[in-house]
Amino acid sequence: MIKLGTIVILCSMAIAMPVFCCIAEDPKELEQWFHDLTTKTDQKVTKLHFYFQDLRGITTTIVAQSNTSLTSPTFFGLTYMVDDPLTVGPSQASKVVGRAQGLYGLSSKEDMRLFMAIDIVFTDGTYNGSALTVLGSNPLTQTKRELPVIGGLVFSGWPAVLLC
Repeated sequence: MIKLGTIVILCSMAIAMPVFCCIAEDPKELEQWFHDLTTKTDQKVTKLHFYFQDLRGITTTIVAQSNTSLTSPTFFGLTYMVDDPLTVGPSQASKVVGRAQGLYGLSSKEDMRLFMAIDIVFTDGTYNGSALTVLGSNPLTQTKRELPVIGGLVFSGWPAVLLC
C-alpha cells in the first residue's frame, strides 16, 4: 500500500468542491500541474503545503477486516482509524501544523482504492483552528486524483485546492 506519509497535500476549501490530488514524485512536475490547474479558474486560490505522517501501527490502527481481507489482492475490507500528524516537511521530526483524523478502508475488489472519511484539523500557524472534511474514494494507483471536500470550519476565509 502506498504510504500516505510521502504524499504532499496542498489544501483547499469549498463545500462539495473536488479536491485535486497528485503524488509528488517530482516537485517541479507537481508545481507545473498545480499552475496549469489554477490558471483555468478565476477563483482565488490559497496553496497550503504539508505532509501526512501515516505510520502503520503508530498513528493508525486496524479497526475492522473481513475474513478474507488479508488474502485479497486489494486487502478489500481492511479498515483503519487514523490520527496522523501533518508536518511542514517530509521528516517525522518536522514541525507539526495539524492532524488528519478519521478512518479509511480498502473498498474495492478490483484495484487499490480507499474510502476516506478524514478531518484535516490545523493546530498551528495561520489556519490554527480551521478544519476540512474529506469524504470519498481515493484511487491509490492513480498519480493524479480528485477527492471531495464536503465541509469544514474555516477561520481565516481561504478558498483553496487540496493536492496530494
